Parts: sequence; C-alpha cells; structure tokens
Amino acid sequence: MQFKENHKINTKARIIFIFFFAFCFLMNSSSIFAQKEYVIVLDAGHGGKDPGNLGNGYREKNIALKVALEVGKKLSKKKDIKVVYTRKTDVFPPLWKRGDIANRANADLFISIHCDSHTSNAYGAGTFVLGLRGNKKNLEIAKRENAAILLEDNYEERYKGFDPNSAESVIGLSLLQEENLDKSLAIASLIQNNFAFKLKRNDRKVKQDNFQVLRETIMPSVLVELGFLTNKKEGRYLNSKKGQEQMGNAITDAVLNYISNLKLNTVINSVVENNAVEFKIQIASGKNKIATKSYNFKGLKEVQRIPVGKFYKYYYGNTSDYNNAKKSLKTAKSKGYNSAFIVAFKNGEKISVQKAIKMQ
Repeated sequence: MQFKENHKINTKARIIFIFFFAFCFLMNSSSIFAQKEYVIVLDAGHGGKDPGNLGNGYREKNIALKVALEVGKKLSKKKDIKVVYTRKTDVFPPLWKRGDIANRANADLFISIHCDSHTSNAYGAGTFVLGLRGNKKNLEIAKRENAAILLEDNYEERYKGFDPNSAESVIGLSLLQEENLDKSLAIASLIQNNFAFKLKRNDRKVKQDNFQVLRETIMPSVLVELGFLTNKKEGRYLNSKKGQEQMGNAITDAVLNYISNLKLNTVINSVVENNAVEFKIQIASGKNKIATKSYNFKGLKEVQRIPVGKFYKYYYGNTSDYNNAKKSLKTAKSKGYNSAFIVAFKNGEKISVQKAIKMQ
C-alpha cells in the first residue's frame, strides 16, 4: 500500500515537473519555441462584385471584412503572430486564390468569416470545418457559400466541372485537409464556445461540411458564420460596431488560446522523449459516442474511440509497422469501410503518413 502511495506521489511529481518546465520555457523569451512566428490568415468572405447575402439590406461582404480587420488588428499586437489577409478592401479574390494565399504564406491557421441567411427567422452563430458529409441544412449553407465560384473567370477550368449548385458535386469533394482535421476541430470548438458562452449567442454548434474555400487550404482551417442577416435583430447586431467588436474579440481570444496550446504541446513534446511512431486506420468519425464493441464495427476488434472537440474518431489496427497498417486497411475495407484510410501519430500528435514512413 505504501509503495502504491509513493508511486502516485512520484507520478504526480513528474507531471508537475514537466508542466513547470514547459511553463518556464514559455516564459523565457530567448527560448527557441518563443521565437516561432505563427501565421494566421484571415479571409473576409465575398467582396467586390460578390456582395454575399443581403438580408434586411445589410451586406455580408462589408460585415465580414470589418470583423476580419478587427481580429487582425488585435492579433497583430502579438510579437509572435503574423496576420495575412486575403483581402483588406472591397475586392473579390476567387476562392482558389484565398487558399493559395494561405498556402504560400505557410499559414498555421486559416479563418474564413461569413454571415448566414435563411428564409425563416433563424438566428445564431456556427463554425464549420471541412468534411465529406453533412446534413441537408449544412449542405444548403455550403452550396450558398460555394456559389461565389460562378463569379470567377474561367471557373469551369479552375474547378474542373465542379457545380456549386449540385449536391452530388458538393458531397463528392475529396477530403484534402483530413490530416489537419483534429486541429481544425480544436480551433472551431474554441471559437464556438466563445460565441455561445462568452457572448451568449445562440449556439449552432461546430459542424462539418464541404466549403470550397476550406478545401483549397493545406493547414487547419475553419469557416465562421457569425449569424443571420435575415434575422432583423441579429442582422442589426452584426451590422453594428459593438457587434463586430464583440464577435471579433471572441474569435481573437480563441486564436490566442489555440496558439498557447500549440506552444505548450511543442514544449511538452520536447521534454517527454518518445520516438515511437504509430499507424492507425480511421474507419469513422462523427458526433455519436459508440461503444467500441466488435458488433458495432462489423466484427473489427480493439477499435479505439478518441474525442476531438465535440466529435469522436474511431481507429482500428494500432501498429508501429506501416506494412501491418496496410494489411489492417485492407481488412477494414473488406468489412465495408471503403472510405477508411491510414493515419500516423508521433508523441500522440497526428503527423503525415509520409513523414512517419521516413521517420521509420
């Protein structure tokens, strides 16, 4: 019994030491971790010839720009943050260009800011990350935002026949940003919680769907719907200086929190030495918390359920051998999980499969 108590004390002491060590690193301005510059790309939706939605006579493009500039002004005050805008004036960057700006800047985070509309008196703020599937309501939002493609020059060639008004085209998008999904969900949850709990806005939750502007990026990315301009009260709030400042502050605070978490993870991973690379097969993800029993997963055993924000991811076939991972992938697909794919982790953090293979 005494041994167990001592073991618990020693374990706690080690944990406290690690976090104290990490804290000291973060507080030391000469630390290499403090020197990293975090690039945040802010995308004000629509612009120029594309006004966005015009609920109650308000212009989505103007409100999105004002909020983006508000967020950028506050973030720019931080020495280790560089802000890049896809537009700072009333111009129309095509959707592919917005992603291209972020990719060329080697951004750490991409945030696209919009306002919603509906034929009903709907209201509330929501945050989206890229996903292959969504319900009918989410699909309609994605189709509206993607419709800006039709205003671009040579859009048929650029998007290779993608029709933003076609449900089949939207659903058929490939999930290019899958490797960043965990981090996208993390920042989306922080933003959404600030909207819901700090500002008491109606919580429309974090959702996944197929926004073309998110598909174009190769870093953690979110699309924010600040609220509904078609709702008179909410439209008036979002068009006001107070509303824009409050929504901007909520996004800013979430970004700063997200970056602080990145810094802490960087330091802790440098302190805790663990070079093991793990491969897993992602077979499912969603909001439903499913018991990891084999009968729930077509006979697959030892399925792992990992919470990510308000979502859950389900993994099968944990292994440190890539060849074994390929065999597990084949098994998963034979069970009907045709969209399953291999993911890799190091020190508990998701990395690209290519990087993991090289590290082996």
